[in-house]
Amino acid sequence: MIDVLEKHISDLLGVPILQSVPLSGGDISSAYRIETAEGNYFLKSNTGKTALEMFQAEARGLECIAKTNTIRTPKVYACGRVEKNAFLLLEYIESKLPSSQDFGNLGDQLAQLHHYTTAPFGLDHNNFIGSLPQSNPQKEHWADFYTEARLLPQLQLAKQNHLLRPGECPTKETIRHTLEKPLQQVRPSLLHGDLWSGNYLISTSGIPYLIDPAVYYGDHEVDIAMSKLFGGFGNAFYDVYFDHMPTDRYTSTRIAIYQLYYLLVHLNLFGRSYHGSVVSILRTYF
Repeated sequence: MIDVLEKHISDLLGVPILQSVPLSGGDISSAYRIETAEGNYFLKSNTGKTALEMFQAEARGLECIAKTNTIRTPKVYACGRVEKNAFLLLEYIESKLPSSQDFGNLGDQLAQLHHYTTAPFGLDHNNFIGSLPQSNPQKEHWADFYTEARLLPQLQLAKQNHLLRPGECPTKETIRHTLEKPLQQVRPSLLHGDLWSGNYLISTSGIPYLIDPAVYYGDHEVDIAMSKLFGGFGNAFYDVYFDHMPTDRYTSTRIAIYQLYYLLVHLNLFGRSYHGSVVSILRTYF
């Protein structure tokens, strides 16, 4: 870690830092366990142009979820910039591999989060999905939101970056027509927004935590779609979750359409290895 950032964190905490241990797993930012005589902390740092905005949005998202009192998130201690280094300082959660019971608890508490609702879809501020901007305009109709704020921006970015050909991309009118029936009976739920297996923790005492959110109000099945995309969630998670949130005849269609957004994001972030999966969904549903 850069010395000036370590000194700043020490001054913020009011205690000397015993050591800073680099942690693996961060695709976008550097991560450290900050060890002090009074306990450990988790630190993310990044020198990118939008890094501070990303960390500020992450902190707001963690606090949005925490305020629901449904599922825990790490406590936010500080967010700021030191010279070129943006940083986010969080509670450090000592974690373990999940048991079946832990997955059941995670499913139960995620369902409780998804019962937390509001009037419009979207959010009162924008945030990020990975390092890409994510717009959250408030809309009355879910199909309008998902068309205009999720699929179209990613399709346009993919065309701009020559990752999709114009002929592979449906028009706005085609998308909106396709989404009309499967997305019409949806109520807004507070979403984690990026629920892959790297974005939950089970503490050593068995408490589920959500990390790295991209929150907004949308269809609760968006989080389920992402959880199923790359795996890492036990059967007990889904068994308990769907006891609270039943499926219907359009669930499998919605899951695929919601996975399309995340696959487009991965296409735009990581390149053409995701092209085949994106085009397969586009051809199937649009």
